[in-house]
Amino acid sequence: MAGKETGGASAAPRTPLKSILTEKAKGIPHDVDGTVKAQTLDELHSLQRKRSAPTTPLQGSKATAFSNLSEDERQRLQLQSISASLASGTRGTGPKVVRGDPRGGKSQAVAHVAHQHLEAPLISVSDSALKFTHVLYNLSPGGSFLTSTGALATLSGAKTGRSPRDKRVVIDEITQDELWWGKGSPNIEMDEHTFMVNRERAVDYLNSLEKVFVNDQFLNWDPKNRIKVRIVSCRAYHSLFMHNMCIRPTTEELENFGTPDFTIYNAGQFPCNRYTHYMTSSTSIDINLTRKEMVILGTQYAGEMKKGLFSLMHYLMPKRQILSLHSGCNMGKDGDVALFFGLSGTGKTTLSTDHNRFLIGDDEHCWSDDGVSNIEGGCYAKCIDLSKEKEADIWNAIKFGTVLENVVFDEHTREVDYSDKSVTENTRAAYPIEFIPNVKMPCVGPHPKNVILLACDAFGVLPPVSKLSLAQTMYHFISGYTALVAGTVDGIKEPTATFSACFGAAFLMLHPTRYAAMLAEKMQKHGATGWLVNTGWSGGSSGSGNRIKLPYTRKIIDSIHSGSLSNATYEKTEVFGLEIPQRDRGSAFRNPASRKRCKFLLANLFSSTFFGFKRTRSIIHALQWADKEAYKNTLLKLAGLFKNNFETFTEYKIGDDNKLTEEIRAAGPTF
Repeated sequence: MAGKETGGASAAPRTPLKSILTEKAKGIPHDVDGTVKAQTLDELHSLQRKRSAPTTPLQGSKATAFSNLSEDERQRLQLQSISASLASGTRGTGPKVVRGDPRGGKSQAVAHVAHQHLEAPLISVSDSALKFTHVLYNLSPGGSFLTSTGALATLSGAKTGRSPRDKRVVIDEITQDELWWGKGSPNIEMDEHTFMVNRERAVDYLNSLEKVFVNDQFLNWDPKNRIKVRIVSCRAYHSLFMHNMCIRPTTEELENFGTPDFTIYNAGQFPCNRYTHYMTSSTSIDINLTRKEMVILGTQYAGEMKKGLFSLMHYLMPKRQILSLHSGCNMGKDGDVALFFGLSGTGKTTLSTDHNRFLIGDDEHCWSDDGVSNIEGGCYAKCIDLSKEKEADIWNAIKFGTVLENVVFDEHTREVDYSDKSVTENTRAAYPIEFIPNVKMPCVGPHPKNVILLACDAFGVLPPVSKLSLAQTMYHFISGYTALVAGTVDGIKEPTATFSACFGAAFLMLHPTRYAAMLAEKMQKHGATGWLVNTGWSGGSSGSGNRIKLPYTRKIIDSIHSGSLSNATYEKTEVFGLEIPQRDRGSAFRNPASRKRCKFLLANLFSSTFFGFKRTRSIIHALQWADKEAYKNTLLKLAGLFKNNFETFTEYKIGDDNKLTEEIRAAGPTF
């Protein structure tokens, strides 16, 4: 099954680069509330300071480069490489980089190195080269202001979530025809000149500091498709964050690291110039795929670095016929792999972390001809209302070396109050993946057996579990549905549908149909089964129905892993045409040994979708909609929202003909 995108008006070459209009992106979801309620930085810090103490920077550690050389030569070449990364784009020279403490003691200066990307005239003396820079290179975990468990608590400043409307991608002769632009796309255009203006601003700011932090690390546990990245940042917590989130090279790998494939310049403490072309605020996150660089200005939220690299992988991997996925992934003891897709709040991280299975990763993966591999070396878990009882593995992972972002803790006991939303609801924990006890190292696995799409349906009309055909899997994958609940976001009074293509539209570089076609091809080739699991409401919408309990969903997931649900007998629902298992038949429920285990599972396997069928168990009746007319109206309302959202993607066809596109459209709701 081909994954080639052809046809459609939107697929035509984009020729006019001379006049690019800037407009705000529409419909791109934020992680959570992107800003805090504080009006000043002092107010922001007071939200945490009332119960906490300030933090201190991390201490440096020694690192080397190019192991076949002498120690002095290794250090000189290593620092030359860093100096080149910090070179001014127009002045052509970098800073004098010093290893060690510039205030005293033995140090070694490095000569200026011209940046390899630009042919700018060399200037013997420039203002960017007058200041000595203290480089802290590939730090080990350390620091003070620790919580009671040893984790480092920190604040990200005024921005406590991603700023997708401030993300820009350079459009040039290469990217204008390759990337997804236009309606529905997260990629907002900027030109090369504006990127260089922001790059110059970021580099000048980094060169003005006494200390900068440099991390050389990897992406992708697949050694054949590993990407080398360098992150230059101005905050110690950013360095530790990326140390946790990327794959940490061994000493030998660092010695031979060489030139990075991609570089991030994180000058987030310094704003962009709001009067610069394409800028709509003091925040700008800019990606230049041709130069292989990313610039961050005006936001200190660490997640921008993580997701910027994910966007890079969404561009690079499909070029190698490798599918990049916004998903969790785990593996059973028999080698059966499952992928978990879901937007924020659907349970992707929680359900992929399973005591009975090996964790491959919780968020970003690649699916190649050899199987699956984790892109990252760590986990970035939401920790609002975190408890040891509900999520023991994540709770226990918050220890020395972990970054706790924007949490509130008691200044005397240093115990974190995970229910406190004073700073933001988007509190996060970033920790190395090996902090999870049952992680699979290295983080790779065979081809997936099950592809599980998670949706928190606050409308309460989707069944708790449905078996999907290949076309239905693609339809719901492209749709990327979940729902916001009344009360979670200001102004929302009733359930609100949210659609994010491929369950991560904000990070896509190519059109969603490209990723969907690759997913279908791999699922068909390797015999994977698609599932839609509702982790939201049943028996009524949010406010009137019942939230499906986490233990119930875990039992459903267990039945998918074991294969018992695959052997059940199925009936189709109306409107959405979803296949759900029948209550009275199927091997999953006829086995006496499993009947006790499945007793409470029945309450969720048969949702309100089957309200017209005869039921005898009171527990089933409790989950029915009391008002059947209201149920039907709500079902049709959600179906209409699905249909309207999917219209964005109907101009594209997949493969050499339009057959697959027609199959996908037919797999949606009919009414």
